[in-house]
Amino acid sequence: GSHDSFSYWVDEKSPVGPDQATAIKRLARISLVRKIMKKWSVTQNLTFKEQLEGGIRYFDLRVSSKPGEVGQEIYFIHGLFGISVWDGLREINAFLEQHRKEVVFLDFNHFYAMDDSHHYFLIDRIRSVFGAKLCSVECVEYVTLQYMWEKKHQVLIFYHCPLHEEYPFLWPGNKMPAPWANTTNVHKLLQFLETTLEERSRYGTFHVSQAILTPRVKTIARNLVRGLKNTLVHRNLPMILNWVKAQKPGVMGVNIITSDFVELVDFAATVIALNDLLLEDDDSTT
Repeated sequence: GSHDSFSYWVDEKSPVGPDQATAIKRLARISLVRKIMKKWSVTQNLTFKEQLEGGIRYFDLRVSSKPGEVGQEIYFIHGLFGISVWDGLREINAFLEQHRKEVVFLDFNHFYAMDDSHHYFLIDRIRSVFGAKLCSVECVEYVTLQYMWEKKHQVLIFYHCPLHEEYPFLWPGNKMPAPWANTTNVHKLLQFLETTLEERSRYGTFHVSQAILTPRVKTIARNLVRGLKNTLVHRNLPMILNWVKAQKPGVMGVNIITSDFVELVDFAATVIALNDLLLEDDDSTT
């Protein structure tokens, strides 16, 4: 999976999003401030299509209306506004049309400046673009690839909002726990991932290991023009990847792992290769 999957493009000319504090919104009236914000808002370089082609199958999505804009269009957001959700969903669907055995997880986990009418608009868009590809809520353990292929389903939508109860194809957010370390220290991050793994994998849910470092205000202040990638990601990704290589999937193990700038190291291939350990376990028990 990728963290803030949509953030490969953000609009530095648009107003700052409603996910930001009032003080930041005031400062961001200065175009230079928005340029600096972009360096810290972008967590991926690859488009949805490029991420899919590289093996990413879980997408971490934050969405918002644009306050003051006519209509109910919804956009991706991380400090600054990204592309419209509609454009992103169609890009993902185009890939699925060409790869009928592939399955994606779309995790809508943060909503900003959205009332019920915005949610209904977005949910209608999700339904209209994916249609019969949408997998209805089911006991997690039943949802194998074989199950998805037999039903011709390719998309699981996780929707962290009470309205999920009105639609059979919206999985509740508690079926995709993703605890967040909220640290700039790679050692603390790895310790957090280790200590929370047992808790995450216990509940009959999918679950996410967020292998990401989060800048603090002072981190940004000291490294304004360097940005997230050059300050935190580049030097720490090798250690994070070593942690990934040491993991095991399956019961009491990792499930979905997310990272920033997934193309900088062999991230997707390394995570996918962990599945070979499940095959080895099968061989040893037969």
